[in-house]
Amino acid sequence: MYFSAQIDPMRFSTSGRPSFPSVASFVPASLSRALTLGIVLPATLAATSAFAQVPPPAVNARSWVLVDATSNQVLASGNADERVEPASLTKLMTAYLVFQALDAKKITMDQTVMPGEAVRRVKTDESRMFIEANKPVTVHDLVYGMIVQSGNDAAIALAELVGGSEAQFVSMMNDEAQRLGMKHTHFADVNGMPDPQHYTTAGDLAVLSARLIRDYPDYYSIFSVKEFTYNKIKQPNRNRLLWIDPTVDGLKTGHTKAAGYCLIASAKRPLPGAADASRRLVTVMMGETKEHDRVQDSLKMLNYGYTAYDTTRLYKANQVVATPRIYKGVQDSVQVGVKSDQYITLPKGAGDKAKPQIELNDPLVAPIASGQQVGTAKLVADGKVLAQFPVVALQPVPQAGVVGRVWDSMMLMFNKKK
Repeated sequence: MYFSAQIDPMRFSTSGRPSFPSVASFVPASLSRALTLGIVLPATLAATSAFAQVPPPAVNARSWVLVDATSNQVLASGNADERVEPASLTKLMTAYLVFQALDAKKITMDQTVMPGEAVRRVKTDESRMFIEANKPVTVHDLVYGMIVQSGNDAAIALAELVGGSEAQFVSMMNDEAQRLGMKHTHFADVNGMPDPQHYTTAGDLAVLSARLIRDYPDYYSIFSVKEFTYNKIKQPNRNRLLWIDPTVDGLKTGHTKAAGYCLIASAKRPLPGAADASRRLVTVMMGETKEHDRVQDSLKMLNYGYTAYDTTRLYKANQVVATPRIYKGVQDSVQVGVKSDQYITLPKGAGDKAKPQIELNDPLVAPIASGQQVGTAKLVADGKVLAQFPVVALQPVPQAGVVGRVWDSMMLMFNKKK
């Protein structure tokens, strides 16, 4: 993307979410460095002072990404697809699979686990929560020990519980990475110890972070816990941003000699003009040379994202955006809209030029199921499509009886002749 790498924006899309075309086809090369891959501005507008984009701040990270997780857009990045070692950021995938098992009721937080002999191999210079082999511990304590204390021993114990063995769990991690679209990632262990076959990218970690926050909100709050005590040993969360910025509520630090100092930070701040909504940004900083730098660079980038870009909620979930005519149904019209809140993020000032348009399939013929796509909503500026997403029926419309169907068939034929 801007600088040396490109990120596929579709990796951030989910069903019903907007999809965004490439910025390169709409803006001059001189400006595309400063625009998000997910955001498309017409060259004619981008050249005006109102659309001048503030460039991202300089950072010392070897690779980095800034994502608006609310609108699923990459706002800026550098070397985002460069292969890096994830160090303890690996535990985000370990946590994702553990949350998955908790959500599916395969395991429970109050369940007692007997750690195996494998936890003994965690060395004294590694991050630990200080569990002991063959000494009972709850899943709750293991999860907090892995996330808050970054315990390698906790990650191993959870992997054995969920996967049956650490090796099988690593296989699950790689399968999940492929499912999530992490195309440049391969795991060799559950906690991030250096290995030639253990690698990822800043872009892939941004994908994982956004999905973890969105898919498991009930467990995500654990990442904001500042300290945890196990076996009378209290350890602080290594994410210092939790103390510096009250809007930061995650995510994870990582460090090895080869990986450098790494930090994935996420903040949630109010969305102006929408009292019932908030806006979440995620930054990924990889390969910093100093611990201080990963903190300051993450904070700079978060503040940049909130000040240089505006997020707008185009439509609320289940908001009726049109009531078109429907033929051959038990009713003559159907309410249509979107099933989930739809947002877009644009450089500050650009949103004033963008207007939503609704394009409906014509004619609409029953039966139509609730949630069935019946058209497309587009955000357009100066004839260019900035974003588009499905418009769906908000209610089912069963087929009418024989008389109603025959009458509407005649109406359709009459309308076609006009």
